[in-house]
Amino acid sequence: MLIKHSGQRVAVFLDVQNLYHSAKHLYDARVDFDKVVKEAVSKRNLIRALAYVIKTKTGEEKAFFEALTNIGIEIRVKELQEFHGGLKKGDWDVGLAVDAIRISSGIDAVVLVTGDGDFIPLVEYLKNRGKRGEVVAFERSASSRLKEVADEFINLENSKKKFLLTSSKQKRSTGKKKRNDAQ
Repeated sequence: MLIKHSGQRVAVFLDVQNLYHSAKHLYDARVDFDKVVKEAVSKRNLIRALAYVIKTKTGEEKAFFEALTNIGIEIRVKELQEFHGGLKKGDWDVGLAVDAIRISSGIDAVVLVTGDGDFIPLVEYLKNRGKRGEVVAFERSASSRLKEVADEFINLENSKKKFLLTSSKQKRSTGKKKRNDAQ
């Protein structure tokens, strides 16, 4: 296992769909990707941060894509595929893996921001090539095997308030609930 140190060159790969759905289902909240990237880099040298996103026909995600770009995250965009019968698919697993392998020659550590167990072979491959393989995700929605194979697993649930964005409506309802529970 490689040791984490300040001189390491790091690339961060964000599986946006995975994190988005985990935060939404677990906490009914959105992810603060800027803070997640800062946590992943952890005082090391960020070489690249890439977010893998899906574009819909409505284009409602445009402001989100701009926000990612404004905080220094490169975005990789793929169109949402819609199949006969209503099935929709937007999968970046292969693209993310190929980018990580391609970029890995110029970095010391790869940080995958995902809980998707499909990335286990990627982490194993990178570690076998002398790279540090790290995973950042919500523990309850992360593959247990992915957590095991990683050199380090950062559980976003340990600092939910730091990594989650909630609407003021959610905050008000949470506050009311706490006051009612105290009575």
